Amino acid sequence: MSGPAPLPTALTELTGVRYPLVQTGMGWVAGPRLVSASANAGALGILASATMTVEQLRAAVREVRSRTDAPFGVNLRADAGDAAERVRIVIDEGVRVASFALAPSKELIARLKDAGVVVIPSVGARRHAEKVAAWGADAVMVQGGEGGGHTGDVATTVLLPQVVDAVDIPVIAAGGFHDGRGLVAALAYGAAGIGMGTRFLLTSDSTVPAAVKAKYLAATVKDVTVTDRVDGMPHRMLRTEMVDSLERSGRAAALLGAVRHASAFRKETGASWRGLIRDGLAMKHGRELNWSQVLLAANTPMLLKASMVEGRTDIGVMASGQVAGLIEDLPSCAELVERVVAEALAVLKSLPGAETELLT
Repeated sequence: MSGPAPLPTALTELTGVRYPLVQTGMGWVAGPRLVSASANAGALGILASATMTVEQLRAAVREVRSRTDAPFGVNLRADAGDAAERVRIVIDEGVRVASFALAPSKELIARLKDAGVVVIPSVGARRHAEKVAAWGADAVMVQGGEGGGHTGDVATTVLLPQVVDAVDIPVIAAGGFHDGRGLVAALAYGAAGIGMGTRFLLTSDSTVPAAVKAKYLAATVKDVTVTDRVDGMPHRMLRTEMVDSLERSGRAAALLGAVRHASAFRKETGASWRGLIRDGLAMKHGRELNWSQVLLAANTPMLLKASMVEGRTDIGVMASGQVAGLIEDLPSCAELVERVVAEALAVLKSLPGAETELLT
């Protein structure tokens, strides 16, 4: 592989990738093309599976495999009713990494590890990191409040060192990263690498419509907001007329829209109403949501699809990290990874003695 020299850390050793960079599993965005391009560039590409049927997931995994020989991962919903079936696909197809947005059970972690799959849950709090580490997770991704999508209110610079000090497994930092300087900062905090979502979304390999990418590129830092009116939970996204409309709408209108979106999502993924109710019960228990929030949760995938797949920003929403306000171009994944790593190596070399210390 051409490009900068390998940048070895505990993350690269664990997963077999060349560089300590993770392209996160963004719904409707992290499909086979983006994942394989990220993997071929030397990063860990993560395939988003929550918006796929079981059959689509298997086909997507095989498509990635046909495009790259490099390691990659699949992001799974631990609370989904068909989680066991999806885990079987990951194992059967020889996927290297299984990542989770919610903490998987101790039994699920053990099943994956017994099959040789690296398990990397994502967390937003120290206690969650401690729990999955105790259950046998191989590494953990911690996202600070700057990150896009569902997010917390603790900044990465506060949350990251807290988690690094609390667990003895590799920690991947996410939320607010887009360049080599950020990678070096994360390594200095004790992380083994960084995860980037918005930065990989804004590449030429991303299948997001050009008009949508243009809106991201035009955004300033102040154009990225957090709202709970999409699905009842804090969600970081670009502020648009659609977001303003959701925040102005009453609860009854929001719930009616959620029911419509639940119906559309059921048809999209092949789920039954029974399955949606079962998953809703699991979500309610796992996140301590009220029933209004469970219904509102149906808003997220369909409003994201409207923008990320159909290009309809007038009726959709655009999850976004705050770094969207700093991004100005659309490199290929190969160009992006090479740029980030080259910049990181240049920064490390400018700090006498730091390169060896940080990477051991």
